[in-house]
Amino acid sequence: MNAPRHKGNIMVFARAPVPGQCKTRLIPALGEDGAAHLHASLVDQTLSRVQTIGDVNITLWCTPSTEDPVLQSCAMQYGIALKAQSGHDLGSRMQHAFKTTLQSAPWAIILGTDCPGLGISDVQQAVEAMRKGTDAVAGPTFDGGYYLLGLHRASASLFREMPWGTENVWEMTRKKLDQLGWNYTTTTWRHDLDRPEDLDHFPHLAQFRSIPSPSGRGLG
Repeated sequence: MNAPRHKGNIMVFARAPVPGQCKTRLIPALGEDGAAHLHASLVDQTLSRVQTIGDVNITLWCTPSTEDPVLQSCAMQYGIALKAQSGHDLGSRMQHAFKTTLQSAPWAIILGTDCPGLGISDVQQAVEAMRKGTDAVAGPTFDGGYYLLGLHRASASLFREMPWGTENVWEMTRKKLDQLGWNYTTTTWRHDLDRPEDLDHFPHLAQFRSIPSPSGRGLG
């Protein structure tokens, strides 16, 4: 009798959509409420896409806590577990999530919510790479970061001393993967949404200017 096959895990990283505390670099263009509502919409969009992928577990990793009503509503809507991010910066929070998840999963993919152009095919490609045994898979962004990272095992070196939020993140990550001797692949390059000028790639999102706060309300 074959041993049970454990599922991989897609970990969606999300900040609570509180006005003034999320997508802060977009506030000059959208206002605090508009930026928060946009962020809530992107979280919902990301979850609605990844939940169509079969035979995986999905978890929503929250910051600053799991108590935000919008994130709790997402978890209920999509039937997924909430986890609390832990660490002093993005790198340590990612490392903690991978280390925790890989204790019981054969592989894990961490996925941000700042990529409006994210396609199901991007995530499926990453999942297939993990299932085939590739050491790592990344989804690079044109501004120098990445919107997803998949690993079979976590190395702290991938997350230490990284200039998060700069144009050097993916290049430094790629070099660290080379130093580890890991084989890796990439999914489609995408634009993410961090700054007002990024809205030029997604003109339909201008609708979020001055939209009331999503706090306390469900999505959808």
